[in-house]
Amino acid sequence: MFDKIKIAGVQMEPKLMKIADNLEKIMFLIKKAATENANLIVFPECALTGYVFSSRQEASPFLETIPGPSTKEIAVRCRELGVYVIVGLLEKDADKCFNAAALIGPQGVVEKYRKIHLPCLGVDRFLNLGDRPFSVHKTPIGNIGIHICYDALFPESSRIMALLGADILVLPTNWPEGRERYPNYVVNTRACENRVHFVAVNRIGEERGSRFIGRSKIVGASGDTLIEAYPDKEQIIYAEVSLSQARQKNVVFIAGESEFDPIHDRRPELYVEISRSKVGESEN
Repeated sequence: MFDKIKIAGVQMEPKLMKIADNLEKIMFLIKKAATENANLIVFPECALTGYVFSSRQEASPFLETIPGPSTKEIAVRCRELGVYVIVGLLEKDADKCFNAAALIGPQGVVEKYRKIHLPCLGVDRFLNLGDRPFSVHKTPIGNIGIHICYDALFPESSRIMALLGADILVLPTNWPEGRERYPNYVVNTRACENRVHFVAVNRIGEERGSRFIGRSKIVGASGDTLIEAYPDKEQIIYAEVSLSQARQKNVVFIAGESEFDPIHDRRPELYVEISRSKVGESEN
């Protein structure tokens, strides 16, 4: 088991409906990040397909199973290089369609995540809501939790994965213009309030009138930004993080006088409103 691992966030510009081209680029960038000794390599949301589809019918030819053709090819590269990769794609499962992310390692597909919160935006307008609970995946490079883009606006998402033992939370995303508050505030807050490392990887470029803002970030468990990408440039950002830091939830300034622990100090018995299905719903 590692303690310090190196994370690579691959900020790229996927091409809409060009899976072969996007996959070729992803394969090249995995190798490039691996030559810099990255252990975990993260790509954006819908990196294989692009995002701004105009209908479910238009997106349908670009859906894949997980495991499927693209993830199997990525798995071969992971096995060759001894790395773990998280990549966004559109998944088909029977008659359902999901915005998904696959965690792939030397042994193949480790797990997949289906976006739970869907905004009225891009292809998400036409997809099924994610039907699998938040979970954490134990790997030799740490305990990894995955969510996608809009999910990060719901603090419950990160907190659940932190309670399940996540060391690293990964957020493949497609932040368009107007979502600058996400990299400005949300990502760092989620890291700080849960004492976990947070990796948010966005895309750049323009797709059918939607311009994406880049600014991929790797944030440490302290809530401090370790590195941030440019808003308009393809690049790979790197940061080394300590798993033991993410597992030490108790923060001591002066022993016995100034300490806090955002996990231990919770009062879940007073949080029942969070689980209400409707705003203003009561037990009566």
